[in-house]
Amino acid sequence: MASNFDLLVTQLPVDANLREITSILKNQNSVLESSFISEFYQSILFLERWTWQLFGKNSHQDFQQSTYFDFFQTLALFNKNLVFHYDTINSVTKATVIIPDTIEWINDIFTQLANIIDENDMYIYIVSMWFDNLSLFLFDNPEHETSPTIVHINRCIAQNYIMTDQYKFYLSQLAQPPVSQTVFTVKQLFYIKTCSLSLSSYLFAKAQDFLYTSSDILQHIGPHYIQIIILHTQTIELWSSSLLTCITHLISFFVSCCWWGGEKGSHIRILFSNEAKAGVYIDALIRIVEHKPFRQYLSSQQSSDHTILLDRTLFSLINISQNQEMIWFLRSKPMLPDVLIELAETSVYDKICLCIFSILAEILSNERLKELKIPDSASSYFFRILEHAWNHPLKKFKQIPIYFILKIYITLSKIDAIQQTTANTNKIPLLIEMCDEYPMIFDILWALSFNHDVQQQLRSNSSFMTKLNHPPKEYDNEQIRKIVQGILWNLETTHKDRATSLTSDEKMFDIMISYSHKDEVICRKIYDELIKTGYRIWIDFDQLHGNVMDAMAQAIERSNAIVICMSEEYRRSNYCRAEAHYAFQRQLKMVPILLKEHYQPDGWLLFLVGQLFYIDFTKYEFAQAIEMLNKELKAPVINDFGLLRICSKEEIESAGSATPLCASTTSSVLIIPKHLHEWNSTHVQDWMIAHDLLQLSRVFANFDGSSLIHMYEFIEKLDPQQVVTMLQDDSVRRTNQNLSLVELSHFRSLMKQQMQSSPPFSSTRKRTKLNLNKWKHKPLVSCQII
Repeated sequence: MASNFDLLVTQLPVDANLREITSILKNQNSVLESSFISEFYQSILFLERWTWQLFGKNSHQDFQQSTYFDFFQTLALFNKNLVFHYDTINSVTKATVIIPDTIEWINDIFTQLANIIDENDMYIYIVSMWFDNLSLFLFDNPEHETSPTIVHINRCIAQNYIMTDQYKFYLSQLAQPPVSQTVFTVKQLFYIKTCSLSLSSYLFAKAQDFLYTSSDILQHIGPHYIQIIILHTQTIELWSSSLLTCITHLISFFVSCCWWGGEKGSHIRILFSNEAKAGVYIDALIRIVEHKPFRQYLSSQQSSDHTILLDRTLFSLINISQNQEMIWFLRSKPMLPDVLIELAETSVYDKICLCIFSILAEILSNERLKELKIPDSASSYFFRILEHAWNHPLKKFKQIPIYFILKIYITLSKIDAIQQTTANTNKIPLLIEMCDEYPMIFDILWALSFNHDVQQQLRSNSSFMTKLNHPPKEYDNEQIRKIVQGILWNLETTHKDRATSLTSDEKMFDIMISYSHKDEVICRKIYDELIKTGYRIWIDFDQLHGNVMDAMAQAIERSNAIVICMSEEYRRSNYCRAEAHYAFQRQLKMVPILLKEHYQPDGWLLFLVGQLFYIDFTKYEFAQAIEMLNKELKAPVINDFGLLRICSKEEIESAGSATPLCASTTSSVLIIPKHLHEWNSTHVQDWMIAHDLLQLSRVFANFDGSSLIHMYEFIEKLDPQQVVTMLQDDSVRRTNQNLSLVELSHFRSLMKQQMQSSPPFSSTRKRTKLNLNKWKHKPLVSCQII
């Protein structure tokens, strides 16, 4: 029957021929044979162009006939199948068929649309199907975003539909409960679904030189959009299919704008005046992924608005999880990981599973990820689909392009457990093989190269090492060069013995400030204040050029101490990790400061600073935090033996205003009043750190001598198990670590000695009685012995 397809097409427009063509296409939509497209390619191309030209005609009477309507629907389905199936046909061939090559046809269609008054005109419905297929094709083939027709269509849609009062009017209708079904006209769906979908696909492809910025679009649609999502997610079970369609494509449009806008979190600042309001919106997104009836659609291979909604909502949560201002909100949802894991176990959609692994990698600690065995399953899953995509002629896996898979893995590669799993499964050769074609892999390899086993695998690949040491011309890009320098730095084994022309007495800087450039504003303030104090400071405000790793190393070698500016962005940065590790290797005094509220160090950063006292710039006023930082920078550095001697009152008086820390051949002398009641909080911290009570020094932060005495008496009087329970709660709350019984025992022994050696003290001050009742009925918690 298909054998006369060429003849039928050449004789258009004859109704009988149109019916036969429709019948042939319906059959093809069932069998999906690639040979049909290869054999009749020129006729298919003629048919597509004939249809686009037909859409631009002034008369709509053809669209009212059942023959034409049936043909339009069938050909639209054929085009949709061409997008999602026929894997052996390359994207260029598909683009030639689907994308019209004449802009005048598009202009004629938009002219027709502008003259239509009837909100339910069938012409709008049919044209919507064609535009929707263009959008779906672009989502899966973003490299075609530069097509002149695609560019022209989306400029027209943005200017004449999205950025108009009519679009905002349709949004306002959706924001008013309850939404009547009469609202969902064909014209309304063209605006909210088709136009939103078109611009979503175009922006998601990272379109350049567009008419509007992401901020322009978000400010235009944002308030109504937020209102719609927050309102309707409270009654998801009542959604009609039309409302589901609208919300699905609005979320898709919104997340594409945020993705296109580049800077993570900028949309949060545009749309929400404070974190609480942003939290309400995030709660609404979580309600979507928690809605159990949606999960049944994840087990079906047939895509639907339900699956698209979950996909785009999860992608929204990825954006949020990568924003250091808001990630804490997701981490505060204890049930969210379980919900996400259940979705991943249910879903047959690999893109959804990739999104879930990315979110879990961001919101869970390293230990929690290991406990759930996520690193093994995520790494295995990722490399399975990556290998399929790499070996596929179109470089895709089930419509997921390689660049998207790699974008997700950039996040995963920074997790220590993932790094080890990658090394154990010997996947480094695959990444090396791909890196020339996909330069973003160099960033992945840099993150992985902090792992010892990965380092060995990279060194053993002689051709890759030659390429790093003698970069080819295609690496003549400053960003790639910096990353290559970072990889080579990690692969060197002699950093500890690195030669330096400076002796310890010739240090050029008192302090090096190590920070993420995303946190530059507050770090500049800190730098300015420390400079006023008289410190000589090294800090990179201008983003180093040349060999950045050598410049970083020299700065560390020439500094006495390093201030670690902790934040989510700092932990994620390969540069910052290399910097902190080298400072640790060189045994610089490390002073961590916390820059972001709710952030808790994790992974490699926790390993480096976990036992150090840190200054919380989110808890104290800036001036007070600077004062605390100054004290910490002046505090003594404990030598290998950690020996400190408490000075007598006479020694203190004879020392006068001299520097309180005096070196000796066997020990360091710390001038602290002998009487416990005279100790201030600095004395307490110095004494505890000197005796290796590092964890308890954080639990007892801001204690003075009197508080220390009260605590000791409190510990001695209560039941031991009750003491452990209460201190365990405080330790977890203040340090995010279990209580160390070893430190607690050592503390009791030291305090007993200190109390016996401390002279009697009389005071008229009334002691504050500790309130035991608030901890009295706390459940018992087992402690980890450190």
